[in-house]
Amino acid sequence: MQSIPILDLGSTGQLLAALEDFLDKSEATFAMVIDRGGAVLIQHGTIPENSDSTILAALAAGSFAATKELAMRIGEPEFTALHQQGARSQILMSAVDEDSVLVTIFGTQTTQGLVRFYSASAIKRVNEILRETRANQQNLPVFSESDIPSASPVFDR
Repeated sequence: MQSIPILDLGSTGQLLAALEDFLDKSEATFAMVIDRGGAVLIQHGTIPENSDSTILAALAAGSFAATKELAMRIGEPEFTALHQQGARSQILMSAVDEDSVLVTIFGTQTTQGLVRFYSASAIKRVNEILRETRANQQNLPVFSESDIPSASPVFDR
């Protein structure tokens, strides 16, 4: 598992553009990229009323983890997508990479097929952006406690 990338303005803008394009084409209402621990990396669109994206992210990550275990029980390394359908809303969770998931919420204005079709290119784009962001962060300096000067002299004055 890789570390959660630190999103800068450039990668945030690219991710938002990717999600906006995905929502426009698929006619879904809300999309977010989460890490497999349940943290929201980026979100776009209109979330259903009385919903909280942080709670949705945590539940989606748990559901995806349970489904991964289920897949392993039948000899699959992982299911790459999980779909749930209700009377008015549907949710599609798709693996982006080994560390993140695209969660999409949509209603009766579109179809699962259309959302799945456009999610493929969105996943590819999001994966490239996250991979690039992680690669750029590999070159950042790592600081240890010994590198940080003590604040004591400042407070002793």
